[in-house]
Amino acid sequence: MIDPKPAIQPQPSQTSASRPGSGTGKPGKKRRFGGTEAQIRSALKFYKVLAYLTGGMLLLLCAELVARYAFGQYLFAGGTNAVTGQPFGIGFADAEPQGVLGGVNLSVAVLIVHGWMYVVYLMSNFRLWSLMRWPFAKLIVLALGGVVPFLSFFVEKKFHAEVEAELAANPQASKRY
Repeated sequence: MIDPKPAIQPQPSQTSASRPGSGTGKPGKKRRFGGTEAQIRSALKFYKVLAYLTGGMLLLLCAELVARYAFGQYLFAGGTNAVTGQPFGIGFADAEPQGVLGGVNLSVAVLIVHGWMYVVYLMSNFRLWSLMRWPFAKLIVLALGGVVPFLSFFVEKKFHAEVEAELAANPQASKRY
C-alpha cells in the first residue's frame, strides 16, 4: 500500500537569531531601551568622563597609599618645615613625627576627592545601566571599575563599544516622546 503524504511539506522553523526584528536572542521579544537615543548618548558621555576621572584619581590614590605605608610620607602643600623652620612649598614630608606644620595635607585631599568622585561615578553607572536595561551583573562590573586600579579604563572601552553596537543594531528600541 502507498503511504499518503501531505500536499504541503512542513518547513523548518526559523531560529530567533534569524528572525527579523529580534536582537535579544529571545523568541518574539524586541529590544527596548529605557530612554531615547539622545538620553542614552548623554549618559554614555557622562559615564565616559567619570570613568576616566575616577580611574585617574584611583591611580593617584594608590600612589599616595604606597608613599604613606611603604615610605611613611604624606604629600603636603604650604606650611613650615618642622625640622628647619623654613617655609615648605609642595612635596612629601614625614608622617610620624609630623614633618610639616600647618599647610594642606594633599594626601587626605586625594582620599576625599576620590571618595566623592566615586559616588558620582556610581550615579553615572546607574543612569547608563537603567537606560540600557541591562542585567544587574553589568551594574556590578561597572561599579568595580572605580575600585580596581586600571579597570575603569578597560570597562569603559568595553561598555562604550557595547552601547554603540546596541544602538546601531536596534534603532527602533528607543522610547519615542
